[in-house]
Amino acid sequence: MAPTALFDVDGTLLDTNYLHTLAWAEAFAQYGHAPAMARIHASIGMGGDQLLGHVLGQERDRSQDGDISSAQQALYARFWPRLRPFDGAADLLRAVAARGWTVVLASSASDRDLRVMRRALDADDAIAAATGADDVEASKPAPDLVHAALDKTGARGDEAVFIGDTVWDVRSAAAAGVPCIAVLSGGWGELDLRAAGALEVYEDAAALLARLADSALARPPSGHGG
Repeated sequence: MAPTALFDVDGTLLDTNYLHTLAWAEAFAQYGHAPAMARIHASIGMGGDQLLGHVLGQERDRSQDGDISSAQQALYARFWPRLRPFDGAADLLRAVAARGWTVVLASSASDRDLRVMRRALDADDAIAAATGADDVEASKPAPDLVHAALDKTGARGDEAVFIGDTVWDVRSAAAAGVPCIAVLSGGWGELDLRAAGALEVYEDAAALLARLADSALARPPSGHGG
């Protein structure tokens, strides 16, 4: 079995974290909430269910949760024409696949959003599989998304590496027993990512691509027999 590289999409391959932040801020405002943008940004990477509690607190009026999430999705859809991959993102996926890794997109996005993101990324020739919202019961930082992505190829945690941009990615991967390479392109700092357990940290997809031969993606994980 080929080793498996699990790629987060938002903030790792596509420059979308601040667009998500703005859409959430506008959705919150529609329902009378005004959390600091920095607090919202620090929650991007969580699933919407976790994000609402992290931003508004567990004592919030939960009856609004569904409406706020629906508003965010509608507001974010305005940005679809502006979605763009980071420099080197598609080439990174192709280079990793060329080294013998099975490339899986590990996302909890809706099927609709995932289709839009894949079109923007334009690297389907390198992508073997992808997860979506229907594959996940509990969102990051729970390990469910990583387990779902591993299930796409049948790989074990010690046969995989996760590539993400937030502490929620790093913690989710760790909970699933998968090492995580982190990039700074989502807006998190290196100290936070390393404190969460990131194995390696790079500026962005292009920097990881440039140093691929020296990274954890240069060789199969220790648990892989190939």
